[in-house]
Amino acid sequence: MSTQKRERRYRGTAGFTLVELMVVVSIIAILATTVGVYVLGAMDAGDQAKAQSEIRTLMTAVEMYRMKFKQYPESLEALVNNPKGVKFLDQEKIPLDPWNNPYVYTLQGPREYTIASYGADGRSGGSGYEADITSTNLRGDEK
Repeated sequence: MSTQKRERRYRGTAGFTLVELMVVVSIIAILATTVGVYVLGAMDAGDQAKAQSEIRTLMTAVEMYRMKFKQYPESLEALVNNPKGVKFLDQEKIPLDPWNNPYVYTLQGPREYTIASYGADGRSGGSGYEADITSTNLRGDEK
């Protein structure tokens, strides 16, 4: 058989069929979806862990303020801007929570306060990823 005839015979069978390409694209789409779900879940958990860590840091700064001035601050802003010029945080301003909302500081009396992040939805209440994260929860006072 001549080389010309052989080339013609193989030329028609080279490549993939449309069905084979669709199967490969479907498998890639399924894998991408599965990986995406796990990655987004890990990012949600990371945001919640970051909020918990920042609230703990703010709690420590509030307690240091109380030890220095014998009272709790009226606002979180007093941790970085107070009449004596004492800084209780390493930064110049109070950080925002991972969802770019300010932390909510509530002074409930001379000896009690709460620091909260309202979660992904930015509103009080919620569950799962949108649940509130509070200093009270982190202290173990509530479940």
